[in-house]
Amino acid sequence: MGFGDLKSPAGLQVLNDYLADKSYIEGYVPSQADVAVFEAVSGPPPADLCHALRWYNHIKSYEKEKASLPGVKKALGKYGPANVEDTTESGATDSKDDDDIDLFGSDDEEESEEAKRLREERLAQYESKKAKKPTLVAKSSILLDVKPWDDETDMAKLEECVRSVQADGLVWGCSKLVPVGYGIKKLQIQCVVEDDKVGTDMLEEQITAFDEYVQSMDVAAFNKI
Repeated sequence: MGFGDLKSPAGLQVLNDYLADKSYIEGYVPSQADVAVFEAVSGPPPADLCHALRWYNHIKSYEKEKASLPGVKKALGKYGPANVEDTTESGATDSKDDDDIDLFGSDDEEESEEAKRLREERLAQYESKKAKKPTLVAKSSILLDVKPWDDETDMAKLEECVRSVQADGLVWGCSKLVPVGYGIKKLQIQCVVEDDKVGTDMLEEQITAFDEYVQSMDVAAFNKI
């Protein structure tokens, strides 16, 4: 398993393909699996890797809460598609470390004091994490359609205006121009919002305020995440 080198274009492409039909590295909520992979990526993926970029921006919004996300962080090579070789250093040493310390003891040999201490410490950490019930912030993924006045509207400037809308709990994602007819194209842009802080009414009010470029804004898709 693994993604390969996540600091290389090839590794980021594997990550993008893996996230094409997934919101998270594991399961249906952000977890320590996402934190482990996020920390291995050197920065935001390029815009053409929209699935990886969408995931990166979403997990980045949990930066202050990442320590409280559920799960136990594993070696990077424990995540990702099964048909990709784990090239991380931790992947090469995990099996050796596991052999060195038997966390659950063995019937065939006497458990050393050091192994016993480590086993008890790790079991205590596991029980402590299991007992925690972190409060996850409710978030939504929204796809917006922003329509210009006509085919002469500067769409680059229109998108610049839309992205200039900033708020706590708002992260902009991928965008593209979609033909609507008569040479006119609309801007389709994705964002992730914290439900308690940002609503569609606020987005519409601020985006349509750029009335020199924007004729209207509609919500094309709205999904809880």
